[in-house]
Amino acid sequence: MSARIDLVLVLLLAGLVAPAGAQDVTTLKKDMIGQWELATTDRSKTCVVTMKGDTTPQGLRLELEPACATALPFTKDIVGWSIKGLGDIVRLQDAAGEAVIDFTEVETGIFEGLRTNEGVYILQNLAAARSLAKSMDQMIGDWSMVRGNGQAICGLTLTNTDAGNDNFQVFLKPKCDPAVAAFNPTSWRLEHGQIILMSTKGETWQFEADDNAQWRRVPDSADPLILLREQ
Repeated sequence: MSARIDLVLVLLLAGLVAPAGAQDVTTLKKDMIGQWELATTDRSKTCVVTMKGDTTPQGLRLELEPACATALPFTKDIVGWSIKGLGDIVRLQDAAGEAVIDFTEVETGIFEGLRTNEGVYILQNLAAARSLAKSMDQMIGDWSMVRGNGQAICGLTLTNTDAGNDNFQVFLKPKCDPAVAAFNPTSWRLEHGQIILMSTKGETWQFEADDNAQWRRVPDSADPLILLREQ
């Protein structure tokens, strides 16, 4: 074992192999090249950032669409990007190389950054962000909650009004089934292909799309609950 360690040390000193962290930096740098959406958590303000792999005196090259400065004023200071930490931080930086905002990956392809006194911002692959936005837009509107036999037990409206923490407001209509009224969801979100309804008590109901273009509550039961979009 000691001979193997000595060999690795020799190779490291000779520059013939890279330490594990260096490989992480290389991988993340490669993955970040392309177009990204920089946005507030509710996507009310967005900005397209194009990250490139070539080096400039201010870091790796990037381009911001012209509307960025108006939508997100702090982006005026961004002139480049780099990978920091142990290869796990994506930094959007100013001309001095200082962080304008640092991002860390919270889900595959989704990065989160915090600016003091401003809040959290999301950096996400542009195509994925626009696909999610389109899916969200399709969810907004009036829905009926029905049992497996087709009996309607509640009406509800999914909105795009920000409810905080990447959630949006939902409103129940009058005369809902007592079980739904007791649950009383006040917010919702679309996550990993599921509609998630949430109450102020922290309870959640998850619904997944089935083969009949309906959304069934999961886990399934003998008396399922189904969400149907009202026409």
